[in-house]
This record gives sequence, structure tokens and C-alpha cells, in this order.
Amino acid sequence: MKYLSRFNLLVLTFIFLWIACINFAVANDSRESVLGPGDLLKIFVYGHPDMTTETKISETGNITFPLLGEILIDGLTPSAAEKKIANLLESRDILRKPQVNIFTPSLQSQMVSVLGFVRNQGRYPIEGKRSLTEILAMAGGIIPDGGDLITVIRSDGKQFVKEVIDVSEMVRSGDLSRDTHVRSDDLVYVERANRFYIYGEVQRAGTYRLERNMTVIQALSVAGGLNPRGTERGLRIQRRDSEGNLQVLSVKSSDLVEPDDVIYIKESLF
Repeated sequence: MKYLSRFNLLVLTFIFLWIACINFAVANDSRESVLGPGDLLKIFVYGHPDMTTETKISETGNITFPLLGEILIDGLTPSAAEKKIANLLESRDILRKPQVNIFTPSLQSQMVSVLGFVRNQGRYPIEGKRSLTEILAMAGGIIPDGGDLITVIRSDGKQFVKEVIDVSEMVRSGDLSRDTHVRSDDLVYVERANRFYIYGEVQRAGTYRLERNMTVIQALSVAGGLNPRGTERGLRIQRRDSEGNLQVLSVKSSDLVEPDDVIYIKESLF
């Protein structure tokens, strides 16, 4: 059991460090994003500093630009918006072959919600492409009570679709293709870790994290083992079946523990 605990601790520690160390600030490729209401823009025209403008996209999807007035850019990428402004400046004989650059300090229209067992729940901007682990890093990582399963809920335009990612298995296998890219308005939920309960004649009765493929004897070890009055012959597990009915089962020390099992150890008669 000590080996199993240390192994799981190493795996989880690696996950947390790996998530926290992802450089989510490097790939600020906002040109992949689509502009929308609330986004803050800085617009530069090469050689014409008097036209430098900082503006926010209105609720109607417009910005106000010197000499051009209102321009509708809702739904455009930054590069498409640059071309539109440049074309307007040239078509109205204001400038010849202008070079327009747009920077996006804040894309408030592109947000993802992160809830559940993370350090900082909330809404986070996704400028450019953001992977699931990058978003988790922005939310401060998974807290100790958090589990390995992460649910991403998104709309495909017709209905909501749910995707479940096992982040621990993803790291163990090295298959980063499972590190899905999140989209605007996605909901990311980190599930609580599975637990089990152990009571009766053990050293430390209480609630504990359920590790993968944990056996009854390993669960006993986590709880400090039997106290002098306990006996393995008195092992019982309370478990609910698929219909929610409570069952009391006699188990062996090699049997697997299931989520929310209640393990009870009776007192020895001798």
C-alpha cells in the first residue's frame, strides 16, 4: 500500500506541476480568435501615430475609428478587421496602402467558465487556442480534493455536448491528443475525487480518497490498520446498487473498494 500511495502521490504531483508549469502566456495568438462585444482593441496605423486608437467593441459590434466613424467588426478575426479598416482608409482616399495592426489586450467576448475542485473558480479569457491544461493552470490547478476526471460541456449549435477527460490517464499514457482545446462559452468542471468511508475497529476511522484499483486491505492500511480489538473476519461493506438500494456485503481483503463504499470492521469476540 505504501508503494501504491507513493506512486499515486508522484503521479498527482507530476500532474499538478505539469499543469502549473505550462507556459500559457507564450502562445498569445489572438489572431485565431473572433472579435466580439466587450473586447478591448489597440489599433495602430504605420507612419500615422495620430490615428493610434484604443477602443472597445460596443454591444452592437461596432468600434469608432478616426475619420471613418463606426465600423462593424463583430465576428471578424483581428487580421480580418485589420484588412477591413485598411480597405476603408484606402477606398475613401484617406491613406494609400495603409498598414493597420490590431492588438487585443483583453478579449472579454471569448471566455470559458472553470468550476469544481480548482483553486480559483471563475471565467477566464481564451485568447487564441487554449488547451484544457492551460485553462486549468490559469485557474490555479486542481486542489487535493479534486479528482482525475474533468468534464467539458459545450454547445455544437443545436445541443449541449459533454466530453469527459481523464487527466491522470492522459499524463500516464503520454497521449496529449486528449488535451482538448477549449472554446468560448465552454464549461470546464473538475470532479471531486472518489471517496470511501471506514469505521469500526481501525486506528483512524474517517473519510479517505479512493485510489484506483484500491483493495479492502489497502483501504485498511490507509486508515492505520486494525486496532487491537479489530478482526478482518468482521469486515463488512455497505454499498448501494444501481437502483440506490443499500446492501451489506461480506468481503475479502483482496476485494476492490468502490466509490462511496462504507467499510465497517467489527470487534473481535476473542
